[in-house]
Amino acid sequence: MKTKLAVSALVLAGLSLIWAQAKPAEAIFKRADKNGDGQVTRDEVPDEKTFAKFDLNKDGIITLEEGRQVIGTGALASESASASASDEPAEKLFRYLDKNNDGAITENEMPPQAKRLKAVDADQDGRITRAEAIHALAKYVRNGGEVPAEANASREPAKPVITGPKVIKGGDVGVGRQVAEASFTTRDGTARTLSALVAGKGLAIAYTSTTCPVSKRYAPSLARLEKDLAAQGVALLLVDPFASEAAAQLDAFIKEHGFTCPVLHDTDKAFTTVLSARTTTEVFLLDAARTLIYRGALDDQYGLNYNLDAPRESYLREAVASLVAGQRPQIAATEAPGCELDVPSALAKPTEITYHKDVARILQQNCVQCHHDGGIAPFGLDDVAEVTDRAKTIKRVIEQGQMPPWFAAPVADGAPNPWANDCSLSARDKADLFAWLDSANRPLGDEKDAPAPLKFSNEWSIGTPDLVLQIPKPFDIKAEGYMPYQFAVVETTLTEDHWVSAYEIMPSVREVVHHVIVQVHEKGTKVRDRGEGASGYYAAYVPGNASRVYPAGFARKLPAGCTISFQIHYTPNGKAVQEQVKMGLVFAKTAPRYEVKTLAVTDHQLNIPPGVADHVEWTERTAPFDVNAMAFVAHMHVRGKSFRYDVTLPDGTQETLLAIPRYDFNWQLRYEYKQPRTIPRGSKVRITAVFDNSAANKANPDPTQTVKWGQQTYEEMMIGYIEYFQPLSGAVAIQ
Repeated sequence: MKTKLAVSALVLAGLSLIWAQAKPAEAIFKRADKNGDGQVTRDEVPDEKTFAKFDLNKDGIITLEEGRQVIGTGALASESASASASDEPAEKLFRYLDKNNDGAITENEMPPQAKRLKAVDADQDGRITRAEAIHALAKYVRNGGEVPAEANASREPAKPVITGPKVIKGGDVGVGRQVAEASFTTRDGTARTLSALVAGKGLAIAYTSTTCPVSKRYAPSLARLEKDLAAQGVALLLVDPFASEAAAQLDAFIKEHGFTCPVLHDTDKAFTTVLSARTTTEVFLLDAARTLIYRGALDDQYGLNYNLDAPRESYLREAVASLVAGQRPQIAATEAPGCELDVPSALAKPTEITYHKDVARILQQNCVQCHHDGGIAPFGLDDVAEVTDRAKTIKRVIEQGQMPPWFAAPVADGAPNPWANDCSLSARDKADLFAWLDSANRPLGDEKDAPAPLKFSNEWSIGTPDLVLQIPKPFDIKAEGYMPYQFAVVETTLTEDHWVSAYEIMPSVREVVHHVIVQVHEKGTKVRDRGEGASGYYAAYVPGNASRVYPAGFARKLPAGCTISFQIHYTPNGKAVQEQVKMGLVFAKTAPRYEVKTLAVTDHQLNIPPGVADHVEWTERTAPFDVNAMAFVAHMHVRGKSFRYDVTLPDGTQETLLAIPRYDFNWQLRYEYKQPRTIPRGSKVRITAVFDNSAANKANPDPTQTVKWGQQTYEEMMIGYIEYFQPLSGAVAIQ
């Protein structure tokens, strides 16, 4: 009877969306290994019962491998390494309960109704392992216990985004074969052939673009490469495959970076088709007989969403060295992260979806606000030529869930969507857009069906500000590599308090600004470069999320004589510039009824071990008052993998407030409620984050290091911001 009650408690826990989490074996072992010698002795774990459980070979020493075996599979793993066919419902139920997929469910994370777990915890270690749970759950199911319908639903993990070069098999992409002859005319008006260009020791062909962000970052590297190749007797050909990029724009790009090599503007993609080129960053190396020696990335310094200060792998340069030495390179091919190229497919089918009637409207509704001429996006999507050039890129970023930028876990079918700013594509829009992108004819349709064009302004979107605060002097942004966070302070001369009803942060060079955190320091307090997290933020900027207009009656306080600090993360993009960000503020015209504030739930005790791909950290904070939550903002750095907010209410009810299954450092979005959510006083708000400190994370600055809390990108943070409001009592003077 006790076991049945315990299993029922497990089911109840699952229905309440209670999820377990345990520290990875490496982290637990490291904490036990106090002297850091790589083994744990009885002096370090004096409890005999615990020591005996982990010392599997009874040699008086616990190794990391023994720790992994006990923690990863549980003491009863030998009883049931995998579920049998008859245990399938139990297996589904366990996977459903084990929300973070760590292979165990812990007692102290269950609600009060599910505390009878000791009958299931056969070895009494406080953790319900998979083997223990499957055994009990299978018995529960056989005795007529019901598996909740939700447990049968698939829990597909978020698809990983390949951000950096991945080594692939050369033979699968034509390496070792002869490249067909090709004739073309370069930008200087010279008629050329591929055979003539390879006549020396060989030819490197490098794709580029004046708008693709990754290509622009690589431009200085290509300029240096041209000189280095010439010294080795290898020629260089640059190819821009986009018809939508103006010839004058390409000529300016060539002049700016000092290229003297031939440049082909392959507007009809005839040359691109010969090579079967894939992206705007791909490079090819041919020998004098037009044999393809290498194709792929130039190096691994830049990816779709990261910058390294210097490359760790120089694929093309190593391939050239092998070519000159008469050898074949060790790495013959890689993926080349960049903007995909649209080469027609023989398998494509016609469609009745048209650009003017359907596609233009979908893009206008979901993309063009940023993707227009002069917008914050690197290229426009308000012209059919631009859309056609980037057809594969558009499909890829939508399929991967990168665009439109919205990373909250999908709302269950039939459940109300709580988010006011959910910009994800509808199923219908996605299906119609893909049908057109994948079609053989990509019909334009009747131009009379086209939507009216949108009009955009480079002025303030919040209207004319009452106060503009700009950092005192511009920062010098280098062309390449990585830049540490920059910090600037602006002194105000306000003699009275003001109430801010809207703000907007406006970079002077938007393409190099990753994000901005603004804090307000009251008069008399010491302004320090303390980074994010200590006391929340006052205003924030990320691309696509630069302004905030508060609802009527809501405002933030700007104290008299305060100091404003700007913390700015810059990302070099191939061109050295100066940047001087500013913030515009609109003052409330009537007395606000509610003051908007931000609090932060933080974990300053981060200890992320080297090489671990799924390191879990969590912390919680008790609500000191009723928190009227308006929005959430999760913040980690480049090792951040997933993030979630959970709450335990005073009555023990537990709920997930926000789950971000695939966190993206480049899009630190605000997740804004349609209606504020009250978190009662005494509730426990828990944030849980997963970090990837492995070498497989291409954005990882150094997978060999233990990572702690720190301000810079090569360090880590774990902050769960909560934007909330409090009623203002009494009369409020508006200045």
